[in-house]
Amino acid sequence: MALQITRSLRSPNSPPRQLWLPCGAIAIPDAYSARIIAERLNLPAAELRALSLIDEAMRVVMDAYCRQTGLSLIDAADRAAPSLREKEEMRLVLTALVEEFPAPAVFDGLAEPGDWLEAEAATNRETALEQLLLIRLFNENPACAPYRRLFDDGMREEAALPGTLAARTPYHEVFNRLEAVLKGLPAIKTPEGSSIDLVTFLREPARRAPRSLKDQLAWIAEHWGALLGDFRLTLLSGIDMINEEQAPRFPPGPGPAQAYSYRSLRHEYEKFSPDRSWMPSLVLLAKNALVWLHQLSRTYGRPITRLDEIPEEELVTIAERGINGLWLIGIWERSPASEKIKKLCGNPDAAASAYSLFDYEISPELGGWEALDRFREQCRQYGIRLAADMVPNHTGIDSRWVRERPDLFISLPHCPFPSYTFNGPDLSSDPTIGIWLEDHYYSRTDAAVVFKRLDRRTGDIRYIYHGNDGTSMPWNDTAQIDFLNPAARQAVMERILHVAQHFSIIRFDAAMVLAKQHIRRLWYPAPGAGGAIPSRSEHAMSDEAFDRAMPNEFWREVVDLCAQKAPDTLLLAEAFWLMEGYFVRTLGMHRVYNSAFMNMLKEEKNSLYRLTIKNTMEFDRDILKRFVNFLSNPDEETAVGQFGKGDKYFGVCTLLATMPGLPMIAHGQIEGFTEKYGMEFKRSYRDETPDRDFIARHEREIFPLLRMRPLFAEVEHFYLFDFVRSDGAVDENVFAYSNGLGQQRALVFYNNHWERTSGKIHTSCAFTVKLPDNRKHLETVSLARALGIDPSPGNFVIMHEIRSGLWHIYRSEDIAAAGLSVSLEGYQNKVYLDICNVHDTEGRYARLYEIFGSRGIADLDDALLEADQPDLYRALYNALSSLDGIESAQELSRQEAIERAAIFAEMFFARLCTTAGSEFPHPAPRAAAIGRAISWLEMVLSFLYPSETKPAGLSVPENRLIHLVYAFVEGLLRALSEDGLRSEIRHVVEEYRIARKLREFASRRGRAASFRYAGDLDAAACAEIAIAWALHCVQEREKGNSLFMLNEEVPPAGSEGEAAVHIASGFFKDPLLREALWVNRYRGTEYFNRERIAFLLDMLPDFARIASIDQNHPAGRPELASFWGRVASLIGNETEEAGYRTEDLILRLKGSV
Repeated sequence: MALQITRSLRSPNSPPRQLWLPCGAIAIPDAYSARIIAERLNLPAAELRALSLIDEAMRVVMDAYCRQTGLSLIDAADRAAPSLREKEEMRLVLTALVEEFPAPAVFDGLAEPGDWLEAEAATNRETALEQLLLIRLFNENPACAPYRRLFDDGMREEAALPGTLAARTPYHEVFNRLEAVLKGLPAIKTPEGSSIDLVTFLREPARRAPRSLKDQLAWIAEHWGALLGDFRLTLLSGIDMINEEQAPRFPPGPGPAQAYSYRSLRHEYEKFSPDRSWMPSLVLLAKNALVWLHQLSRTYGRPITRLDEIPEEELVTIAERGINGLWLIGIWERSPASEKIKKLCGNPDAAASAYSLFDYEISPELGGWEALDRFREQCRQYGIRLAADMVPNHTGIDSRWVRERPDLFISLPHCPFPSYTFNGPDLSSDPTIGIWLEDHYYSRTDAAVVFKRLDRRTGDIRYIYHGNDGTSMPWNDTAQIDFLNPAARQAVMERILHVAQHFSIIRFDAAMVLAKQHIRRLWYPAPGAGGAIPSRSEHAMSDEAFDRAMPNEFWREVVDLCAQKAPDTLLLAEAFWLMEGYFVRTLGMHRVYNSAFMNMLKEEKNSLYRLTIKNTMEFDRDILKRFVNFLSNPDEETAVGQFGKGDKYFGVCTLLATMPGLPMIAHGQIEGFTEKYGMEFKRSYRDETPDRDFIARHEREIFPLLRMRPLFAEVEHFYLFDFVRSDGAVDENVFAYSNGLGQQRALVFYNNHWERTSGKIHTSCAFTVKLPDNRKHLETVSLARALGIDPSPGNFVIMHEIRSGLWHIYRSEDIAAAGLSVSLEGYQNKVYLDICNVHDTEGRYARLYEIFGSRGIADLDDALLEADQPDLYRALYNALSSLDGIESAQELSRQEAIERAAIFAEMFFARLCTTAGSEFPHPAPRAAAIGRAISWLEMVLSFLYPSETKPAGLSVPENRLIHLVYAFVEGLLRALSEDGLRSEIRHVVEEYRIARKLREFASRRGRAASFRYAGDLDAAACAEIAIAWALHCVQEREKGNSLFMLNEEVPPAGSEGEAAVHIASGFFKDPLLREALWVNRYRGTEYFNRERIAFLLDMLPDFARIASIDQNHPAGRPELASFWGRVASLIGNETEEAGYRTEDLILRLKGSV
């Protein structure tokens, strides 16, 4: 391959003298030569090579023409110049041509152009005539215009340029005469069988593709292939070189969002890897190890640098949230050179990249294998399995293998680009090996594909390729392993087994680049298919040669090896480029990244993601359960950066928790952190604290779903539905699906758009069913069948919508016939659980449906009770209403209002005793007990509502609402005392929803009166505490605890300390009080709520005084209230000092006794 280059662009050594051909053209035999010449001429190397290939292709055609016709160009020239004048003009033109495009001897002055033409018999004249044709055709070719200065003949439409070949000689006339003669000579036969004259034939590529040298090469390869023979493959390599230079470079990752399609998989074999029992319910949390340890050090106020120093409280929190997998990023021994590069490039605080590895050994700074083993055992106690990364595609630039086994890497004995220089610092920490990064990386002016390695022991120099996925710049701190080398494949598989011995889950980074088709595309392309990585098209291979070198898929061999030797290890592939289905269905990975989940839902390309689900269900729904779904990953912006902290985030997070597959949660996602942690980070750079409100919403909405993952993880009962609006159109913004496990079913709706919508679902989208004979067919199911609903007449189905907390009841036959209608606000989600059929033999649910229809019911049992016991709850309502009306009664005196309240309370007490109490042959004892309770309650009401503004000895009047609640429960206890239910009062209060009704009563009254304790607690919360305390007192009296006996003497002075210990201990032992005081565990430590315990302590004296009211003490016993006040003060004084920790409070109280 050669190219005519004018004398003016040459010098004695430029282009390099070894490339000058005897004919005068400049040889460009390969890509490297093209790069050398292009660098000196400041031209694109690939285009320069394309010119030389077109030149060579035309020479091959001219040779073929001469063989076909038995004619030569000299014969044609003689016919074109029959006269002496024309012969002289031909001689002048050819002599000037040789002078303008000189052979080495002419350029050096060793021969005159005319003498050179006459030398070597007729060979040089034949060569000059070829050059005449080619130079004219190249000047005509529009695609050659940008490079015309190389071979400009000076011809222009208006006039020839002064001093040029066309201006100095009859160049144009001579060419025209030669062309005319060639048109009259025998034509050249095309591969298609037609005949065209030679010049027209040579013009065809420019006519067919006038604007692109690449397209001209492609046309020549396709249409002249029979004439060109093996040279056609060389043309394809030229196309590859252009592709390499012109290939667009994208940010690393999955690329533009598009729905998954499985057309390419229809002819691939199916070989899923079976799951172990623990795998389907896995929930994975990612943690950048170094950053996490730094954050923990700040949180706990002490250095935490080793894996086995991670506090146990962290694992408790992780497990309690429903997370059972922990992915530790960056735990391997990293490349020292990578750290040097990061620092040389401007980050003095950087560590080496977590994906530029020295070896697969736990980093000593994290405590090594010893620390990992201890940490893994600690995790196991909480049901947490560990995951680790592997980066099998490459190692660090100075890894152990680069030092000791350089033959495992893709390398060259020479530098592929002459512009590369390696004069920077030696990055190797091994004195026997030198490692140099290409200089332009440091100035950020180029991204070399290789680095330089020197073995100082042998003098061996090789240029090793960096890791590269072809989408962006090479990874400059990595070395690319050669997977065509069987020894390299074997070595990588041995390291995978090594890691599998220590980790339950292995995540393979950038796994798609090791699929056979991408090893081929990136590193050993087929002729004409190159372009992904600069210079690799020079190493093109035929399909046969490539298959001989790599007969099997590497990943299939890995999966089969692990199935045999590490069967309890879950293999997870980070794979993009629409290879997700191939990786799990054919290559056998247990799980694969599903980047479409994040990208499409973020951008609200909802129809595309629904189409992805539909396509997957129609092809093979077993793929769906193997997707890894996420809102962020280490290569992306944070979850809150992409989805915010509002309803959209929690809606998509609900999909994450309830779709089949593996939910993966990013580092800092739950805490609401905004910083993206680079793989070289040693610490977080932003001083962020966890967003407590954001975490609390996770606790309410997301963690309960994660703890139910088995219900959502599989696909056997997963069905996607179209959400059809009233106009008949499908709302593509709504995701509606059902799933289940065993007999349990769940139904999920989410509107991933800001607009409100409403519609219904009835029939599922199609899904593939596999038949025993390996055939498949598509099916759909009705919603009733998907949810296991029996549509027999008289049946009902009930569902619990957990976002609102409401229960819904539907006629089963209505759902079977018409489906389920739902309304959704923008970004609203609804999750229906506890779906069950009701065979309504007693008519209870029919009565309930008549009352509520399909409207939400706050408490189903409550509603059923009210439907079953309307008289009981009407009596309770009347009793509470009469209490509410004591103060506001206008037609009655205060005493008359109290008496009315007592009458209604008596009616309720009597009805409840009859309903819940024992059956007595003689009702007198029960009536007497109720009478005593009502007498006591009437005394309490008289005390609470005296003529004065405030009852003497009680707290502020605003608390009277809570006094009423407490007194009502205490009175209820006294009423039930003869029914043998004193010890079961808690059960009665719970079963008949008395506590709930009292809280609702307090909430209504509190809102009307704008009640809030200390600005923090509403009336319902205060009522909850008062009820819990009243029931606690019942329990303590049953035990015979003298502190709670109302007829005992007041404990002596000085006993307050022991009483404080006993009472505070009771706070945290009694389940009802624990709930009322919001006792909770955080990071392994138990806390109570400051505001709630403060309220209880404030109210203890009041409760004691109210409880002590009797005939002899109509205003209660002030001395008893005073004692309880002192006890409450002792407890209150220690709560803040104890940090609101239950254990510390008891210890401090005991220490003060």
